[in-house]
Amino acid sequence: MSGSERADAVRSAVGGLGRWVSELRWPEVPAEVRERLLTVLVDSVAVTALGSRAPEQRALVTAWDPPEGPAPLFGTGRTTSVDAAAWLNAIAAVRLELDDGHRLAAGHPAAHGFPAVLALAARRGASGAELCAALLAAYEVAARFGRATRLRPGTHPHGNWGVTGAAAGCARLLGLGPAETAVAIDAGGGLPVAGPFSAALDGNPVRDAWVGAANQSGLVAARLAASGGGHLTGVAADALGDLLGELDPAVLGAEQGRRWEVLGGYFKQHSSCSFTHAAIDVALSLRQQVGPDPDQVLVEIHSLGAGLARTDWPTPLAARFSLPYVVATALRRGRVGPAEFAADALADPATAALARRVTVRAAPDLDARLPAERPVRLTVSTSDGRIVAEAPNPIGDAAHHPFSADDRVRVLGDLLGDTDVVAGVRERCAVLPDAADAAADLRALGALTHAR
Repeated sequence: MSGSERADAVRSAVGGLGRWVSELRWPEVPAEVRERLLTVLVDSVAVTALGSRAPEQRALVTAWDPPEGPAPLFGTGRTTSVDAAAWLNAIAAVRLELDDGHRLAAGHPAAHGFPAVLALAARRGASGAELCAALLAAYEVAARFGRATRLRPGTHPHGNWGVTGAAAGCARLLGLGPAETAVAIDAGGGLPVAGPFSAALDGNPVRDAWVGAANQSGLVAARLAASGGGHLTGVAADALGDLLGELDPAVLGAEQGRRWEVLGGYFKQHSSCSFTHAAIDVALSLRQQVGPDPDQVLVEIHSLGAGLARTDWPTPLAARFSLPYVVATALRRGRVGPAEFAADALADPATAALARRVTVRAAPDLDARLPAERPVRLTVSTSDGRIVAEAPNPIGDAAHHPFSADDRVRVLGDLLGDTDVVAGVRERCAVLPDAADAAADLRALGALTHAR
């Protein structure tokens, strides 16, 4: 396919997505999809509130000095402008590596669009049904672009294909028609961040800011379309395609209204990169047998995760992307939550010593199981012998012990240290679709998540 043919195909697919988004009606969405979307919303609000409590996030908000406004900063008790809320809530959502994701999209559709959509809804006063339709549109469009995009090796998925979802959701809230919504999605496809994966391995927090930029860019794309100054060209064919990797237009337009991406996502229970979760699950399952300080641990993993092999972690983010650290932490401490990335945990000499005895190796037989699975195999050696165990996917994946809505409340309550708050968030989200004006409900959600 030539470059012009590829752009034409992307332009046609985006036009179809624009029609689908503008015509989406929340009451007509299958009940299973509506329930799942609300569970993702509960998850997003809760992990954003948890991320807002991190000292680094509090320092960022102080340095940002955001103005007063209508949009809640979840977990802070404050409200601010639409743009500041979109940026800061997005960074908080991904700061602890607890936000949900989508294995086949290879990234995080919700984090890339929900903060912008929620902030804009708090300003415009959309109905609850319209807000839910916009959130669903944001997730579905972002996940489709994620599945359609194959990024160049070494490119991080934060901040690039997900901009299209933020643009779609914001366009829906602005009441744009099919053509204008397509223009917004198209513009979002032309506003990607080219972020190196090495930033995450190095622990550079600019990696979190890419998601803030994606939400802000989604607002920009929707406003551009609302101004009447946009032009649908299929720009993602070059931006996400030639420049950043490859883009398959056929994935963008397939099975609209029949395939629901939100049903294929995963939820997290460990505060680390999703590529590490299956290894953590296996390590925790073996802990009673091998003890907290085995002689050697071999982690065999698919090539997507084999680069997470560093045995030094200058920042909490770097530790979240270190298989040696999280496996050693799981064995020594019995969990890998936010507290396991505090300064004392990162400086623990016994954990560091065990991490140096963790070897990470790519395994061709595990690569062959991608993308349907993201498998891992651990071989743990002790004075009593060797134990080998593996997992096909992390617990919480749609294809492997998926979490129900009740499960998610339990896990989030444990992470937040307050199940009542999570239950309250769930109750408010459950009635949100019936709200005449969602703005007040969103501010109430913000107040509910404020740690006192």
